[in-house]
Amino acid sequence: MHPQLLSCQLPKPFLQLNGRPKYRLNQRRSAYLSSATYKDPISAEKQGWDLGRFFKTLYFFNGPPSPAKIVEFIIEKLSGSSPEESEKKMGTSDYVLVVGATGGVGRRVVNNLRKKGLPVKALVRNEEKARKMLGPDIELIVGDITKESTLVAQYFKGVKKVINAASVIIGPKEGDTPDRAKYSQGVKFFEPEIKGDSPEMVEYIGMKNLINAVKESVGLRTGKLLFGFEDQLSKELDWGALDDVVMGGVSESTFQIDRTGGEGGKPTGLFKGIVSTANNGGFTSIRTKNFSSPVDLKAYDGFELRLKGDGRRYKLIVRTSTDWDTVGYTASFDTIGGQWQSIRLPFSSLRPVFRAQTVSDAPPFNPSNVVSFQLMFSKFEYDGKLNPTFVEGPFELPLSTIKAYIKDPITPRFVHVSSAGVTRPDRPGIDLSKQPPAVRLNKELDFVLTFKLKGEDLIRESGIPYTIVRPCALTEEPAVADLVFDQGDNITGKISREEIALICIAALESPYACDKTFEVKSVVPFSEPFTVDPENPPPEKDYNIYFQTLKDGITGKESLEQSAIAV
Repeated sequence: MHPQLLSCQLPKPFLQLNGRPKYRLNQRRSAYLSSATYKDPISAEKQGWDLGRFFKTLYFFNGPPSPAKIVEFIIEKLSGSSPEESEKKMGTSDYVLVVGATGGVGRRVVNNLRKKGLPVKALVRNEEKARKMLGPDIELIVGDITKESTLVAQYFKGVKKVINAASVIIGPKEGDTPDRAKYSQGVKFFEPEIKGDSPEMVEYIGMKNLINAVKESVGLRTGKLLFGFEDQLSKELDWGALDDVVMGGVSESTFQIDRTGGEGGKPTGLFKGIVSTANNGGFTSIRTKNFSSPVDLKAYDGFELRLKGDGRRYKLIVRTSTDWDTVGYTASFDTIGGQWQSIRLPFSSLRPVFRAQTVSDAPPFNPSNVVSFQLMFSKFEYDGKLNPTFVEGPFELPLSTIKAYIKDPITPRFVHVSSAGVTRPDRPGIDLSKQPPAVRLNKELDFVLTFKLKGEDLIRESGIPYTIVRPCALTEEPAVADLVFDQGDNITGKISREEIALICIAALESPYACDKTFEVKSVVPFSEPFTVDPENPPPEKDYNIYFQTLKDGITGKESLEQSAIAV
């Protein structure tokens, strides 16, 4: 055996004090850990080490321990070896996924994103067509939104934002030229029909499939519940005590679910225990078993804990390696006694720590590979500093949730190109003769606008931060005319496909566009062609000026709901 191990004496099961066995402390610990009261002081003198609890801890986190593993573990502790660097530096690219990337708007979105130097992935059905149109070096995901089995979640790893320009194909009944010249002129100039998949398959079922495929990757406005109880959701984790017994101490903790101890009598987790500095100890903690598969939180910006404070300072430790003894990315947080509070810990605040020492050459925290959590109350901070709120004795920390959050201001993660007119086919009192062909022919075109509206509703209900852009009739004209942004689905007119592409890209970065639905057209009348002098082009637009005029909750469905109530 290791020479240092041979010279070590395991602590006795109990110590003699004044000729009597010291059993009372452990009895009182057990009573406290199963109740909420414990007031006797704890002595910091040398006390009995619980060898059984030591092995129980190892068993919980590592399964049945083999003698070889135990000896290896203890030798590593005694030798003070540092952990191997088990993580690779995380990538910095957050992809923008363009869906419908070979269409009239989609290919322009791809080209403009690449001009800006942004990493792009394109979801396409036909790889050969996409390579010819977008170039040989474009990153492609070959799939079909109407076929759920082709949208494998792994394909979308690294995608943080989506621009969806996919749409049902409407073309001339009499056919079109190879470059779709009639289609490019607009539906006003030909008798239309649906080509290929139906509006229900593309605009509704396809939208449902796409949202399900990217939801984990792009994130939710209200965050991702990682542990706890929130509204109708619950997420429980397998927590176990990891106290200073692993280094000879006698502190002891547990984690319980209190079904009525949370806010408003709702369930909450409860981290409680007794901490002692006896035997050179001084910390208690609870740690989850490694998750069955790593959790990808790259869509988010930090962790949010909802808890009832006790005036003490605790630590959250997050691991991105499945190794037992490895770097933990750690943040300390102070609590307010007797108050429920939300504590946000940005990913950028997590410091790499190993055995209470900062690891300066550790890789940065990788939110795409989270494998376990740990909560700790400790005498020790980092690098020899002490916790200023540390007090020996009992403690309690009710913890109702751990979530990942998106920081403010939230910007859209899903921008969708829909169509003006989606609420008009069923609007009472509307003069169809003054409406665009798609509104007049909605039934003949298999209810294309009806299913576009249903697809919009899926986005609005998904929880993903979104923008829904409803262009009027699309043209091949340049993207420099003055614009009209409107809400309520009332305007008609035309707008350049290039302009729509630029609006979608700008929306991704604007908090003013988040969770907004709007229509847009050019100020140029439909009957007038629009050209630009290439020698004297107008300045680029600041689309934020337009986004700032938008209001929440206006979709055009209000008139439908009001008419239904009136009836």
